[in-house]
Amino acid sequence: MDELRSAPVAPQKLLVDGTWESASGAPLDVLSPIDGRKLTTIESAGPDDVARACGAARRAFDDGRWSRMAPAARKKVLHAIADRIEAEAAALTVLGVRDNGTEFNMALKAEAGSAAGTFRYYAEALDKMYGEIAPTAPDVLGLVHREPVGVVGAIVPWNFPLMIGAWKLAPALAAGNSVVLKPAETASLSLLRLAEICMECGLPDGVLNVVTGPGAMTGEALALSMDVDMLVFTGSGATGRRLLEYAARSNLKRVYLELGGKSPNVIFADAPDLEKAAKVSAMGIFRNSGQVCVAGSRLLVEQSIHDEFVQLLAKEAGKLRVGDPLNLDTHIGAINSEAQLMGNLGFVDDARKQGNTIALGGNRMLDDTGGYYMEPTIVTDVAPDHRIAQEEVFGPVLAVTAFDSDDDAVRIANSTDYGLAAGVWTGNLSRAHRMVRDIRAGVVHVNTYGGSDNTVPLGGVKQSGNGHDKSLHAFDKYFDLKTAWMQL
Repeated sequence: MDELRSAPVAPQKLLVDGTWESASGAPLDVLSPIDGRKLTTIESAGPDDVARACGAARRAFDDGRWSRMAPAARKKVLHAIADRIEAEAAALTVLGVRDNGTEFNMALKAEAGSAAGTFRYYAEALDKMYGEIAPTAPDVLGLVHREPVGVVGAIVPWNFPLMIGAWKLAPALAAGNSVVLKPAETASLSLLRLAEICMECGLPDGVLNVVTGPGAMTGEALALSMDVDMLVFTGSGATGRRLLEYAARSNLKRVYLELGGKSPNVIFADAPDLEKAAKVSAMGIFRNSGQVCVAGSRLLVEQSIHDEFVQLLAKEAGKLRVGDPLNLDTHIGAINSEAQLMGNLGFVDDARKQGNTIALGGNRMLDDTGGYYMEPTIVTDVAPDHRIAQEEVFGPVLAVTAFDSDDDAVRIANSTDYGLAAGVWTGNLSRAHRMVRDIRAGVVHVNTYGGSDNTVPLGGVKQSGNGHDKSLHAFDKYFDLKTAWMQL
């Protein structure tokens, strides 16, 4: 670990048509959130650089070097990528932690471990996606073919770059598409190494291209490209709206968005184990410093157990060690950037001004390290319409609201613009089913929070986005359906 922690990281380049090259703009410094020090540089791709990458992806798709490769051959390459990710899991994880601050123990499983599993899942699935024969008249043969969409632009966030990158890359490549990947400028390093791995494992040149740089320049150029047939994105609602506008201004490319959430975690008085609920709920918001799309950032507690449960939760949160994410005894690592940390603290200041109670935390910590760290924070006396209950903080900040009845819980749970995830803790089976039915969210956890695998989809409703990552349903985005209508 010590050797990996201190290993120098070479200046990074763009990947275009199988070649690592410099961009037209000045490189960007990569600052580690662990200590605020410069780690390396990444390229800042401008419109011309992005155009070259998109053109390479288009040529690779059109000439069939990957799109018309036999499924068994594509499968072999994707399995090789999964094997290599597993072999390099520790190195990939440390590189990613130095770049984005996630605690190592979580990242090892959620980043490299998840990415390897995702590539393996879609490698196994790709040759099991059949076309259809339609039940037409006897003198007509109606065939429904599945064809790859073409060139996919994938824009990936900084909180779990390998995991979410694999959610986009693996099914897109398995379906036969070419990809232009744009990582977040504050977490590009592990995805750049993944691109190297893909090439080393036999992915043909031009099938995967990687452009790094600011979203306002690099991401915009990718979204406006006439060579890109569809965009997949995980990130903020504001950026998602811009991507839709860029699609309208260019070639009306399809855009699939996962835009985060303000997920309610509902604790009923009849929960089977309140201490377990408190422990799991604490990790449901504070792991990765709250920088998790499905984080249970709103805690809804039945009035009769409100004070008791908040005390249990604060006790559990107080056990969590915040610190260097590469130390194995750390539970919570760093905030990704100083700008994100300042935004988190701004939400806490606003909560104080609105009369909320800061029951735990609320402050920056370990600032003598030069890194970006924040105390686990619990805010109580939060009304459903308060800012901290309505807007995504994306930090270790939990808003607690009391409720009186099932109907009250559902009303409050559904009172935001988001609908990505939710949790329900109850010993009543009928109530559990009603909550799953009535809460508007793409995922509803019952007597747990967080965790799933590739067998189930992840996607949101309302302003949490559209489309799904994970499971066979992810393929829906990456295939087109073509009808052949044949007179016999």
